[in-house]
Amino acid sequence: MATEEGSAGVFDPFRQFFALERDVLVLSVAMFAFSLGFQMTSRYVPEYMAVLGATPFVIGLYGTFGNVISAVYPYPGGAFSDRIGSRYALTLFGLLSTLGFLFWLIAPLIGTVELGGLAIEPWIWIFVGLILAQAWKSFGLGATFAIVKQSVSESRLARGFASTETFRRTAFLIGPLLAAGLLYFGGGDVLPGFLYVLGVATAFGVAATVVQHFRYDASEDTIGKEFEGVQQIARDLGALPAELRPLLVGDTLVRFANGMVYVFFVIVITRFLEVDVTLFGYYLSPEVFFGVLLGLEMVVALLVMAPAAKIAEHVGLKPVVALGFAVYAVFPVLLIFAPPNAFIVGLLFAFSGLRFAGLPSHKALIVGPAERDAGGRVTGAYYLLRNAIVIPSAALGGYLWDFVSPELAFALAATIGLVGTGYFLAFGKEFEAYVS
Repeated sequence: MATEEGSAGVFDPFRQFFALERDVLVLSVAMFAFSLGFQMTSRYVPEYMAVLGATPFVIGLYGTFGNVISAVYPYPGGAFSDRIGSRYALTLFGLLSTLGFLFWLIAPLIGTVELGGLAIEPWIWIFVGLILAQAWKSFGLGATFAIVKQSVSESRLARGFASTETFRRTAFLIGPLLAAGLLYFGGGDVLPGFLYVLGVATAFGVAATVVQHFRYDASEDTIGKEFEGVQQIARDLGALPAELRPLLVGDTLVRFANGMVYVFFVIVITRFLEVDVTLFGYYLSPEVFFGVLLGLEMVVALLVMAPAAKIAEHVGLKPVVALGFAVYAVFPVLLIFAPPNAFIVGLLFAFSGLRFAGLPSHKALIVGPAERDAGGRVTGAYYLLRNAIVIPSAALGGYLWDFVSPELAFALAATIGLVGTGYFLAFGKEFEAYVS
């Protein structure tokens, strides 16, 4: 990174962003475009499925299927990136994700298909599209971590991630607001408004893939050794740095808790609380208002990430990561028991944005102990183990929502999240580059 020092102001990550080395800069542009497409679409997919006839339990199964992909994709993605280089790996992942957006777009057009007397409902195709759509986000995870690790000093890892993450999370702000606008002009309903959203996301995916392929400088890519199969996975899992193990336990519990309820946040707003609002004379349906809430969450995230990364250089990574874990843990129970009041729900989503304060430090804590040329594999192994354990979380949450009560599902999630946060506070290790 060209700029090592500087203020921790809100715009500092953007100044640092434009001073980044070219490979990180191009990567961040691709992050922005794919994040824009994914955030426009993924948070609305559960409501999209409900409109297509899926039950809460089926939506929970969709979340668990996403967890399977999150568990399975990162390790081979990291190994593939280490082997052939980030440029070609990310180009392939980008093409797959773009096809996924396109598949979601045509799902309702396919409709119900009769196959051997079995009716295949339209929401089935959403599962198929997810296999493709999540490719860049999950396959490319190891590559993105490795690139940042290769480009900044160890004592500035959190700030390096803050610069790229702040730029990417700007898409998390713009994406839901753009989706809300398209839904509004589509009549305030998921259909046909969400089809417009998917069309725009597909266009962003095409643009990002082209930019990252032709503008990414692959001359300084470090290429790892050839992938050696399941035995290598076992070795890499066993060789995870000892500092990561308490983080992995706490992180897994927190993510399991979040996974139980994450896909249902849109359902809580649109079907459980049914929160709508009139702003400046414009009526916003619950579907449109959800996009505004996500935008509000990201405003807070953008305001806190850079200062939190700077603070981590003085207090360490651990307390900043713990703050993010704590917000993850308590938000579900606060939301499910909230009154159907737009102002209160807005405050809760603003509070939820504080969980992103720990994100750059969390990434630095994962990749920091890795050897320089093994960042992709360490990241992939970490997420493989974490996400494998998290796999059943959404199905459990969906089952509890459908067959017991939404309140129990969200309260249990909060309890598990608090246990994970407490464990990390008690046993988590600090990355030594941040120890003064």
